[in-house]
Amino acid sequence: MQKIIGLKKNGDNSIYYVANNGEYKVGDKVVVDMDDFLSVATVVRDDVNLKEQVDDVNKIVRLASDADEKKYIELQGKAKTHIPAIKKKSLELGLMMKFVSAEFSLDNSKIMIVFSSEERVDFRQLLKDLATLLKTRIKLKQVGQRDEVKMMGGVGPCGEPCCCARFLKGFEHVTVKMAKVQGLSLSPTKINGVCGRLMCCLGYESEMYEKILAKMPKINSEVVCPNGKGTVVYNDILRERVSVKRQTESDSIVVEDFDLCEIEGFGDGKKKEKHEEKPQNDKKDKPFKKENRENKKPETKNEPEVIELGLKQGEKKENNFKNNHKKKFHKNNKNKPQ
Repeated sequence: MQKIIGLKKNGDNSIYYVANNGEYKVGDKVVVDMDDFLSVATVVRDDVNLKEQVDDVNKIVRLASDADEKKYIELQGKAKTHIPAIKKKSLELGLMMKFVSAEFSLDNSKIMIVFSSEERVDFRQLLKDLATLLKTRIKLKQVGQRDEVKMMGGVGPCGEPCCCARFLKGFEHVTVKMAKVQGLSLSPTKINGVCGRLMCCLGYESEMYEKILAKMPKINSEVVCPNGKGTVVYNDILRERVSVKRQTESDSIVVEDFDLCEIEGFGDGKKKEKHEEKPQNDKKDKPFKKENRENKKPETKNEPEVIELGLKQGEKKENNFKNNHKKKFHKNNKNKPQ
């Protein structure tokens, strides 16, 4: 089984994961080759799972000796002295660049300059000018604002060190919707971090908030609470309590807090059943219509009897007509001579 360890360089809060091709332990100083750039790093993790992302470009060369550590510190101090000259050259060329760090390779063969910029920078001319000034090979690396804070570190609005510099391995997608779900202020000063982007911690509890809100009533919706009907004005997501505004018998308006289980149709998994029964309760005319139809049914059953009675009456009329006809015939017969 391949072993993986995490390394951290001096002045860089990012953790680099490499394959452990030897028996290196936490706290060991090692010389690591990062994309043909030699640096001295410290082992900070040795219990990394195989699921961690490993960069094949980064390889451990050997254990760092005291001479390697001393030389590396001297070269880093030398690189920092070149940053003011590098900034001056970039301003002369009109380039909007913010230089984060400068680092010499352990063999003093090249210098890597890390910078950040909101726009894409054409630094070809700057590269030529710096080569003549520093008289060494130069490698320019552009990073984003979040990567800048991850490398340099900082303190967030919460008073704790930035998550990206402390334990995050990568940056996840964060949206304003996550702040809305949690009921946070949408002011940029409240939800933005040191880097100027949305804080990474917005995504930590977003999924839990969405699950709880799915079973709570919506704001401005009418609900039935133990004291009567009212309108929802606030949802306390963490405590799962609902603030309901209702009108009392004395025409005064009060706002009361109830547990979610005390609201009719919510908290017990009956939210769907309530919506199914609601249209039946709203249509109050239906039961009356059904009763009327039931009352009309016996009338339809009596219709054949009415028809039969009509026939009997008709028969009587016909018989009367015959009798009357006979009587007339007899009268006529009386007039006839015998």
